[in-house]
Amino acid sequence: MAKVIMVQGTMSNAGKSLIVAGLCRIFAQDGYRVVPFKSQNMALNSYITEDGLEMGRAQVMQAEAAGVKPSVLMNPILLKPTNDVGSQVIVKGEVLGNMRARDYFAYKKKLVPTICEAFSELEKQADIIVMEGAGSPAEINLKSDDIVNMGLAKLVDAPVLLVGDIDRGGVFAQLLGTLMLLEEDEKARVKGLIINKFRGDKTILDPGVEMLEERGGVKVAGVVPYMHLSIEDEDSLSGQLDNHDVGVIDLAVIRFPRISNFTDFNVFERLEGVSVRYVSSVQELGQPDMIFLPGSKNTMGDLRWMRQNGLEAAVKKLAAHIPVWGICGGYQMLGRTISDPHGVENENSLREPLRGMELIDTDTTLMPEKMRTQTRGKFENMTGIFSTLSGLEFSGYEIHMGKTTVSTGEHQTPLVQLADGRTDGVQRMEKGSEEPGVYGSYVHGIFDDGDIAVRIVQALADKKRVSWKPEAGGDYHAFKEQQYDKLAQGLREHLDMEYVYSILQESRISS
Repeated sequence: MAKVIMVQGTMSNAGKSLIVAGLCRIFAQDGYRVVPFKSQNMALNSYITEDGLEMGRAQVMQAEAAGVKPSVLMNPILLKPTNDVGSQVIVKGEVLGNMRARDYFAYKKKLVPTICEAFSELEKQADIIVMEGAGSPAEINLKSDDIVNMGLAKLVDAPVLLVGDIDRGGVFAQLLGTLMLLEEDEKARVKGLIINKFRGDKTILDPGVEMLEERGGVKVAGVVPYMHLSIEDEDSLSGQLDNHDVGVIDLAVIRFPRISNFTDFNVFERLEGVSVRYVSSVQELGQPDMIFLPGSKNTMGDLRWMRQNGLEAAVKKLAAHIPVWGICGGYQMLGRTISDPHGVENENSLREPLRGMELIDTDTTLMPEKMRTQTRGKFENMTGIFSTLSGLEFSGYEIHMGKTTVSTGEHQTPLVQLADGRTDGVQRMEKGSEEPGVYGSYVHGIFDDGDIAVRIVQALADKKRVSWKPEAGGDYHAFKEQQYDKLAQGLREHLDMEYVYSILQESRISS
């Protein structure tokens, strides 16, 4: 029987995901077989496993930290919001369907056997399972049917570390208020408190820590400082989306209301002098050196949003002077038309095609079946500004509910050649033109391998005639490994790991 420990938070974005990742890394460094587990995740950032199944990227990140391959067993239920009151429900990596929040709330208890089955399978593979909760365990209107916080902790007999975010303020109220709203048996499961994202002189905080332990009756297992790390965050609550600082090379990502898989652009954020700004208005867009259109969980709705707020017109105008690159939903938007004859995005949507941005010659039809596959390939013969990408190999994954028909000609050619023989995407540039062109692809993660991102930024710097040399060299995957080690070291220094191990060793003794 695997040992278990669960990390819950006082609120969303308290830092649960990174604490789980750090513990996974520490346990793996100490010689244990460790896996992450989150029974239910709500996020628009997802990933495709080797066997073509879909899961949340937070558990992928945690699996990387643990040194194991991602598996849907680590995240058996994924909810991908499609609007303010409903989500696409994905169970064990496959789409179950779209549900309104109230309908899912009534249905979700039927998924308990699925959760238990996934957990049992993971137990066969691990010495330690580090579990993550969702939101807050003190949502009193949701506790009766909880399958992701205390309900799950009871189900598998897990001790709990409760994390509060001091960076937002009110951390004592967060932690003590959460404890007060728990039932006595739930409170008994909380074995340690963590104050997360602390900045400043800890000695000033020490009296508060003592009062917290006295009033809460639970040991403070650590005060974790705000660590400057480049590690994927779970969802669009991520603070990185609020960055508007402009670097020597300025990359603008359109921040759709239903943006998904914005992790595609994390590779650029580690590069010195490069800004990655997520913009949602013409005023924020400004004059970037390149524009990315990311993935979207509601492609047609997000395109209408761009059209209504003026971003579409602004991007089309800038496309004559700077490169524009669309990924997945963003790629679909760049074309001539998008059709939804099956009501994939909205069962009440108009059946007529929606006019696209008309920057490339493609037509997309949304289909009920979701394309889910890992992929690899190489860039075709690239012309113009990104000619140095020609022949470079990449790996990534596809996850989309659309088929795109591409018209090729002297101005538009395939972007990449995939290992399975297919071509994907387009590069469009007027023949003999010095203009930078428009690019699109379905492949997520296409910039992560080798020095692809570096070459893109170098090309933009050369076009801008500014001096730029990357300080961060090497492969992005190696860089992420360094970040996981840095996270683990930070937790070792600021958590009472001896106490954490004692909690772990005492778990499930009576089970």
